[in-house]
Amino acid sequence: MSTPYDIGLDKNAANFVALSPVSFVERSAEVFGDLPAVVHGQRRYTWAKTRERSARLAAALRALGVARGGTVSAMLHNTPEMVEAHYAVPALNAVLNTLNTRLDAPLLAWQINHCEASVLITDREFAPTMREAVRILRVEHGRELVVIDVCDTEYAGVGDTLGAHEYEALLAAHAPLPVLGGPRDEWDAIAVSYTSGTTGDPKGVVTHHRGAYLNAVCNAATWTMPHFPKYLWTLPMFHCNGWCFPWTIAMLGGTHVCLRGVVAKAILDAMRDHGVDHYCAAPIVHNLLLAAPPEQRAGITQKVRGMVAGASPPAAMIEGMAAMGFDITHVYGLTEVYGPASVAVKRDGWAHESLSEQARLNSRQGVRYLLQEGMAVRDPETLAYLPADGQTMGEIMFRGNIVMKGYLKNPSATAAAFEGGWFHTGDLAVTDPDRYVKIKDRSKDIIISGGENISSIEVEDALYRHPAVMACAVVAKPDAKWGETPLAFVELKPGASVTAAELVAHCRALLAGYKVPREVRFEPIPKTSTGKIQKFMLRGLAKSASAIE
Repeated sequence: MSTPYDIGLDKNAANFVALSPVSFVERSAEVFGDLPAVVHGQRRYTWAKTRERSARLAAALRALGVARGGTVSAMLHNTPEMVEAHYAVPALNAVLNTLNTRLDAPLLAWQINHCEASVLITDREFAPTMREAVRILRVEHGRELVVIDVCDTEYAGVGDTLGAHEYEALLAAHAPLPVLGGPRDEWDAIAVSYTSGTTGDPKGVVTHHRGAYLNAVCNAATWTMPHFPKYLWTLPMFHCNGWCFPWTIAMLGGTHVCLRGVVAKAILDAMRDHGVDHYCAAPIVHNLLLAAPPEQRAGITQKVRGMVAGASPPAAMIEGMAAMGFDITHVYGLTEVYGPASVAVKRDGWAHESLSEQARLNSRQGVRYLLQEGMAVRDPETLAYLPADGQTMGEIMFRGNIVMKGYLKNPSATAAAFEGGWFHTGDLAVTDPDRYVKIKDRSKDIIISGGENISSIEVEDALYRHPAVMACAVVAKPDAKWGETPLAFVELKPGASVTAAELVAHCRALLAGYKVPREVRFEPIPKTSTGKIQKFMLRGLAKSASAIE
């Protein structure tokens, strides 16, 4: 039934525009055009120049045939070209596919073929891998690519060019588009990002303009970010599109401080030299800063705020960063929810707690992002809501505008992920009485020993409280008597020394006896390029090894 409010009050160009984060770039160029937008080595670009370069890239891509629904793949470090790709590709209503720089050629070729990319933008450092990927793409998949080579001034190594186009020459050859526009429909895809694919082929997570816009706003609101932040790119932009921060920084007229490699000294030097006040990273990167020699931190006098996600952070890490003077905010999410979608919102009353208790409170996954409509711990079988008692374990689920469209060309996986009208994360958690969520483990990482469930995260948190531990991971090891027992892999801080027996004794003072690791191995722990520990590889090692008493 129509009402008076349905008559003569239609959408039109004056009162309705599809949401797209590209609009943030246009505004900052218009209002803050003279302010710094990008810093990279000796290169400096204002917002007016960054907008112009992005508009030239968009014009060049359009001339190469890129249009709505087309895909552009990017094999890039955190450089100005990667920032510009996040502005130019969506402006054409095309889809950006950022590639993990640590993948091998066959998997890269598979992903490029799966998303049907027609253009590849690649840094010459990756020429050997990408040459092979392009060959596989042509021979095995029958697909040809237009390749644009980036010759970054900050790369001192040797690397060939692969394509017919060099990035800077291509930009110079095209006049900038008059407007960096956006989609007619905000539901249109903005990006496709691939999951790790540890159990079968990777899944292509398709996100949309509306979600990217809203999560970019959420980042600023969650972090109470001021205008003109100086943001350091320690988080790879290829990971969930940098958690939407390329667009958040554009919205606030901030400065992208680019960084090719994640090394403690380079991070701390950039913080000092450029007055960096915000950065994002996985726990392992924060631990690198904690372990850095004190003299490398000298001269950083500004308040630095870090965001941590990518793995459940140990309370000891948050406590250590606080003692160092860095203010850490813990967020949680997945590629399927644009990166972070929940946050451990800090309460004023927490400041009166001990530092250790503050760290415990802050290490929780927290509550849903402001613009995420729902986050709940529910029974994975019945979908029933579970009590907020801090004990009853269920699966974290999300619903709302900051949830993916689905998995590319995979309707069965999409349907399973959205069963019951909620996105199923696979993460097991409890809800505390204050309604904050705390992850206990991934469903596949729970260790069942003698019928008792052991959270690998809880054991890892105990290990991290030993001052010698730089990184650790706990997985299940088959056991003839108990079924499974905890096995700990440990990396030590530089110059530190501790024995396996000492670590076991340390854990025994903090944990129930059945949760204490039965074995400790000191060896390098495999990690992704974002710093996330690859437990599936460790589980493989645990299953193939004989028990050591």
